[in-house]
Amino acid sequence: MKAFVIESGELKVKEMEEPQAKPGEVIVSLRAAGINRRDLGLIKRYGDKPEALIIGSDGAGTVESVGDDVLDFAYGDEVIINPALRWYTNSDAPPAEFDILGMPDHGTFAEKIAISAEQLEKKPGYMSWEEAGSLALPALTGYRALFTKGQLKKGDTLFIPGAGSGVATFLIQFAKNMGARVIVTSRSEEKRQQAEKVGADLAIPTDSDWPKELADETIDLVIDSVGAATFNRSLDVLKKGGRIVIFGATTEDNVDFNLRKFFYGQYQLFGSTMGSREELREMLSHMESFTTTPVIDKAFPLDQAQEAFDHLASGSQFGKVVLRISE
Repeated sequence: MKAFVIESGELKVKEMEEPQAKPGEVIVSLRAAGINRRDLGLIKRYGDKPEALIIGSDGAGTVESVGDDVLDFAYGDEVIINPALRWYTNSDAPPAEFDILGMPDHGTFAEKIAISAEQLEKKPGYMSWEEAGSLALPALTGYRALFTKGQLKKGDTLFIPGAGSGVATFLIQFAKNMGARVIVTSRSEEKRQQAEKVGADLAIPTDSDWPKELADETIDLVIDSVGAATFNRSLDVLKKGGRIVIFGATTEDNVDFNLRKFFYGQYQLFGSTMGSREELREMLSHMESFTTTPVIDKAFPLDQAQEAFDHLASGSQFGKVVLRISE
């Protein structure tokens, strides 16, 4: 089968042996797979190992066959893959056995995958394959950050530094579904306009004076994945006693901030990563209730996976970049 792999320090499309289902596993014939920023960094983490590793965390397709002891799925079922491995119930932090699909396990950028039936959910019927295939990781990440950790409620004002990522587009839609006010930033005027079309109430330039721009706003919650470049700027606009949730660090990992200012302001800081199967199912129910769909920026055939990676790495996308595995 055809797959996009890391091999000897290089990314390439190559033929791989088809997987076989072990007891409790399902073979899924993949139709589409979303690319996440996590995937861009895997080549550095995997190094120059000679064994080819299929990368990719998100995907959707049809059940081709099932192994022994699988009762919940059958041939032809349309499914999405939950990339949060072995995290079943909501908890303050992931269990020790938690991992993310796509390293060290073979991932979704291939024509087929063998995966535990416990990692599958029914595909939302109203979604296209490209939408369903790019759904789980960014939407689950956003859902947990917004609701489990951020405790967003109707009438709150949410501030998101950065508007173009897949997670950000889900955050905007989920928050608007719940009756919150949403403010985002972007360097790109086009992305600011796109964010407003998705539902943002206000989109301001990243390089503007945030306290001045938001002087008439009361920011209850900040969700930030940028890191050092925006952390202190976000605190400057967060209300006293407000909440800030961090789920990524696309700039520097280490941040210096004034502890005295922080504890006098009674701010609340939370870390968040992915989410449990329980939260994924809550998220799918939420999305179905509001007929929410992923925002798709561009889709590429599997043969053009490197071009898709380059497009995501450029930062020019708004929403999800997707691989079309099969028609």
